[in-house]
Amino acid sequence: MADKATTSFMRSLCMGTIEEDVLLPFPVMSDKEGETLRAIFDSLKQFLGNRDKDYRAWDVAGELPASMLEELRQFGLFGLVLPEDVGGLALGSTAYSRTLQELSRYDGSVAATVGAHSSIGLRGLLLFGTAEQRARFYPKLASGEMIAAFCLTEPDAGSDAAGIKTTGVRDGDDWVLNGSKLWITNGGLASFFTVFARTGQPDERGKLTAFIVTRDMKGVSVGPHEDKMGLRASSTTAVFLDGVRVPAANVLGEVGKGFKVAMRILNSGRSGLGGGCVGGMKQMIELATRQAKARVQFGKPISEFGLVKQKVGHMVVETYAAEAAVAMVAGLVDQGYQDYAVEAAISKVFATEALWRTTDEALQIAGGNGYMREYPYERALRDCRIFRIWEGTNDILRLFIALTAMNDVGAQLADLAAGLKGVLNDPIKGFGVLSEYARRRASLATNVGREGGAFTRLSPVLRSEAEAFEEHARDLATAADRILRKHGKRIVDMQFATRRLADIMIDLFLMACVLSRVDSSVRRLGEDGAAKELEILRVFAGQVARRVRSNYGEIDDNDDELIKSLADHAFAEERFRWDNLPT
Repeated sequence: MADKATTSFMRSLCMGTIEEDVLLPFPVMSDKEGETLRAIFDSLKQFLGNRDKDYRAWDVAGELPASMLEELRQFGLFGLVLPEDVGGLALGSTAYSRTLQELSRYDGSVAATVGAHSSIGLRGLLLFGTAEQRARFYPKLASGEMIAAFCLTEPDAGSDAAGIKTTGVRDGDDWVLNGSKLWITNGGLASFFTVFARTGQPDERGKLTAFIVTRDMKGVSVGPHEDKMGLRASSTTAVFLDGVRVPAANVLGEVGKGFKVAMRILNSGRSGLGGGCVGGMKQMIELATRQAKARVQFGKPISEFGLVKQKVGHMVVETYAAEAAVAMVAGLVDQGYQDYAVEAAISKVFATEALWRTTDEALQIAGGNGYMREYPYERALRDCRIFRIWEGTNDILRLFIALTAMNDVGAQLADLAAGLKGVLNDPIKGFGVLSEYARRRASLATNVGREGGAFTRLSPVLRSEAEAFEEHARDLATAADRILRKHGKRIVDMQFATRRLADIMIDLFLMACVLSRVDSSVRRLGEDGAAKELEILRVFAGQVARRVRSNYGEIDDNDDELIKSLADHAFAEERFRWDNLPT
């Protein structure tokens, strides 16, 4: 059995080992949670269904009305993850993610308001709160009397969280906070803020501490509502801290360990964002298929055209894969696995990018109607664009994914270990927390396909795809070794190379999740009953094979330096230099 305290499926895979215990069987929620969710979803349909005019009006106004917030409170949507004895629903990660999925089918701003409260706003209290802190705040948070917000981002500290300038200085029994936070979701509604401040010496980076700050504390204020591209009805503001005295009893976790708190919150909450993405994708498929069947061109519905079928088919494949990965990560959390940061980051990157592609294609299928505000497509496209930036930009997360793997591999390369020590421990200037994690590494060339490097428990029906995965896994382990040997301690700055490795890892984790999910369906429904899911697997496996081969081949044969040269030229000119006007 895998050690739940230390085992990561992807980190092990980069070392040439397939941890089947982590992946199989595919996680499913309990019957009790299933019954609870069915009741919740039936009620949500009555509550949020048939309100499209309201959603459009709120988007135009840029605000959720107070009456809607009160309805959300009465419905109990602010207590989804909190214990039942304080009025919450005590949903696990899988059930919570599935609930955010359902909410996102109706309106992005509503889902963002609820999600920011539970996924990250109060998550620190859930993970690190003392018994006294929980007793003090849980009841009001569960009822929605207090709405929560997560305050990490600053004007000069986004992905570089260690660059935070907000300070916390100990003064007797209190901490005095000074600084400002930017783009805080729920900022205008919240009365409970999880705030991160620098508590080390002025010249120390990364010595952060997490604090519970309440709106009634003197010196707390918020800026005006931000006029955003999407999710316009959700509240986004700046939060200002001017000499705010916070009792020492309001510290979350350990003093100086706030960076760990922040990353745990973000990792734990990503299944909520992923669930929201999957819900949006499912809604787009429903809209696009109905639109394609109803819209007649050249004498027949456009649903009969091959290029439209191609779009919808890819939408189905990506939605299935995204849901498999999001459910897998949520299942790991529910089962007690502790090292799932890489998998959570992968699920976030894939789900947010797949949602963007799916929404864009749904708008394309709708044609001119898709561009009109009367229809939901353009609002959905605007709403989902932020997800590739939220909770860690996808660019930074790709670096985290790849550099975590290479940190593990580097620990096994004695000739480079000395040069890499310290560099890979902070590979993306403060965003990723890389634990001390050195694993035995068998021969890259021979381990995959032998004991520990092959699937042994998948249904025989999936043998062809499983063998393809094992081959890709060998390429992954070899690629990590090659990239690290090639660039050594310069790897932190070789972002084209790390992106290729990250994209291979993303594809392989998604393929592993799809294999696990289809295996579960084959065992439950039989080969005939799972026929369409097997088709999804074959399509996705083919896509993965093409992408992995391309990324692997470009490690040594690429145009990276030419691309960087052209970018440097554009930076120097601050324009596109060439114009077809005669000189």
